[in-house]
Amino acid sequence: MCIRDRIIDVLERLSPRQYACDWDNVGLLVGRREREVYKLMIALDASKEVVSYAVKQKADMLITHHPMIFSSIKQVNEEQFVSEKILTLAENRISYYAMHTNFDAVGGMAELAAGSRYLNLSEVSPIEYSGNTQEGMGRYGRLPKPMTAREVAEYVKKMFHLPFVMLYQSREKAEQIFDRIAVMPGSGKSEMKAVKQQGYSLYLTGDYGHHEGLDAMDMGMTVIDATHYGLEHIFISYISQYLRETFGEDTIEIVEADMGCPVQIL
Repeated sequence: MCIRDRIIDVLERLSPRQYACDWDNVGLLVGRREREVYKLMIALDASKEVVSYAVKQKADMLITHHPMIFSSIKQVNEEQFVSEKILTLAENRISYYAMHTNFDAVGGMAELAAGSRYLNLSEVSPIEYSGNTQEGMGRYGRLPKPMTAREVAEYVKKMFHLPFVMLYQSREKAEQIFDRIAVMPGSGKSEMKAVKQQGYSLYLTGDYGHHEGLDAMDMGMTVIDATHYGLEHIFISYISQYLRETFGEDTIEIVEADMGCPVQIL
């Protein structure tokens, strides 16, 4: 078995593909399985910047959390930005692999975010189940100490190395003390009502909009929006370390491509 197949096998033992959501697109999306891998790049997204960086670094394989290809593609040419990236990867013989909701459900993003390296929550339990796994997409847990929402926001910024987060909270709740939190890395708008039904009024997630934030406040919820990047960029260092420990430093060279949060507050 070549190193590329061994890498895929190791990743799919960590986060089996069958746990990905039906709408998702995971696995080897570009390239041939049999080509050897000497240099591997890991990123959150296969943006044009990341693909160009992979070419510059002469990487043999690119692994991301978010799939570059979601909807159907009828033409592969330079006129569409997704198909142009596919061409660039193929022309430079760079294989491309994505592990998305299968990693969210098993492996996994929420467990990592809630764990001792980041939020350090106790009494942790899943927000939801995925298939037959007990791990789930998100986590409920108890904070290391009681805090206001602003204090939790500062704590999140510190532990995830973020320049900012966004807080949706009504003014009369500004001094409220929280000892429990619900965490859903990525985009968690659809789970807010379920979180509230479980008795949690502090919710840490991403991709909240103006109207959804107002709705949350009207429902008595406090939401910390760390952006989609904020709680998921930890995928990069985690997978890097996992593969280094599995294969050893001398087998493959691993490059971490964390391009930072794409959102800037000026």
